[in-house]
Amino acid sequence: MNHAIPLSAVYERSVTPAAEDDASVPALKESGLPAASPPPSAREVKRLGDNWSYVAASPAMLEVRKQVDLVANIDVPVLLLGESGTGKEVIARLIHKQSARSHRTFMKVNCAALPVELLESELFGYEAGAFTGARQAKPGKFEVCHRGTIMLDEIAEMPIPPQAKLLHVLQDGEFSRLGSNTSAKVDVRVLAATNVDIHQAIETRKFRADLYYRLSAFTIHLPPLRDRKEDIPVLLNYFATTWADLYGRPRFHVSTKMLDVCLRYLWPGNVRELENVVKRYLILGDEDQVLTMLDSKSNDQILREPAARRPALPHSGGLKSLVRAVKQEAETEAIIRALEQTRGSRKEAAKVLKISLRALQYKIRQYGIDGLTEAPSETSD
Repeated sequence: MNHAIPLSAVYERSVTPAAEDDASVPALKESGLPAASPPPSAREVKRLGDNWSYVAASPAMLEVRKQVDLVANIDVPVLLLGESGTGKEVIARLIHKQSARSHRTFMKVNCAALPVELLESELFGYEAGAFTGARQAKPGKFEVCHRGTIMLDEIAEMPIPPQAKLLHVLQDGEFSRLGSNTSAKVDVRVLAATNVDIHQAIETRKFRADLYYRLSAFTIHLPPLRDRKEDIPVLLNYFATTWADLYGRPRFHVSTKMLDVCLRYLWPGNVRELENVVKRYLILGDEDQVLTMLDSKSNDQILREPAARRPALPHSGGLKSLVRAVKQEAETEAIIRALEQTRGSRKEAAKVLKISLRALQYKIRQYGIDGLTEAPSETSD
């Protein structure tokens, strides 16, 4: 991959503050951290308040940023789609920050964290006596966020009953508290996010199609970190700086070896996982332990992935033929991935696969794996 951001930027030990309104591509920052100066390689940063920042560098996220710029000041619902840990809340906060509602309340509600009864009362409030223990009336999140922005996280996990009330709010700007016979008007912008296949949820009738069409007036897809690796050097530097300052630890130097491992790793937990790796490094103070952990996870990914991509089994030849075909396909895929991971080094690939170099060379010939040549300096056992 041709990295748009110079990797040497990761090694800088000092950082330069960026202008408050500088544009950048999102990468994510988590809540609960002190505001940190942006890495010099990012050059542009958008501070979102409440210790959140928007920092990144990849073309994929530049496109996301363009979409945010387009929709921020158009008062329509936005649906944010992407794997867990890709930064959907950061994008929601960025939309709010750049909208005409930026001086008003921003509130996040996790739709999967509460049972249906509590979720309804949290979103729409309740009157005194609406249920056992409701001694006095309480406004819901929509009332609190009047003229502001509400983010409904994990929207596809919302139970069906509150979905009908949410649809009513989106259509008419009205809702009723639990225990009330009257409707109240509210003006709230709704941003929704999910990491599951929402179309499948619709097909299985776990999510209302009419609600989906209301929420998806504008949809933004956040790519996983493995598809925007240009962000990794910038994120490493950002998290290392931020958490080192918070923990009172010296800012560590990102070695070429660690950067190489991070660029090759697939990051199933995305930016959140990368942040946790940096935290682990700062706590342990031992690069080798961190790299061993990432290498171990990479090996597991290599061995697991072929099963998901395995072709349909042949219908003739008996059980032995089926087993042989499955074994050959799995071994071929594992060998190819190991060679890709080690950049064609058969000796290193053999270590990854935990077989001898001689056995690996035999299987390469047996399965006709070509195009991945042995390094000139490598010799057989």
